[in-house]
Amino acid sequence: MNKTSLFGLLAAILALQGCAVQKEMVATGGSRADGTVKLSYEFKSFEKPVIDMQRGAATAAERCKAWGYSGAEPFGGETKVCNDSNREGCTRWQASVEFQCTGTPRTAMQ
Repeated sequence: MNKTSLFGLLAAILALQGCAVQKEMVATGGSRADGTVKLSYEFKSFEKPVIDMQRGAATAAERCKAWGYSGAEPFGGETKVCNDSNREGCTRWQASVEFQCTGTPRTAMQ
C-alpha cells in the first residue's frame, strides 16, 4: 500500500469516528409541581457531544431554586430521540437529562 492510499484510509477512518463537539444543555421542560427539570441538547449523527454535566446540574438547580426548592439531582441516564433522518438513518438527535428538584418547596404564603 502506498503512502497516498494509507493516508486516504487513515483520513476516512478518522472522519467516520466523528468529531468531539462541546454542547450546552438548555432547559426544555419540567414541572414545578412535580419538582422536575428537563435539560436537552442536540447533535448531528457524526458528532460526539461533550457535555459539562456540572454546568447542567447548576442550570437545573437554578431553575429549582427559582421554584422554591433547594437544589437538583439528576435522575441518571439520558434519553435520545431522533429529530431528523434520511434513508441512511438518523442525522440529528436530541438528548435529554431529567433532574429532580430537592428540598421542600416554599409555598406562596411563606
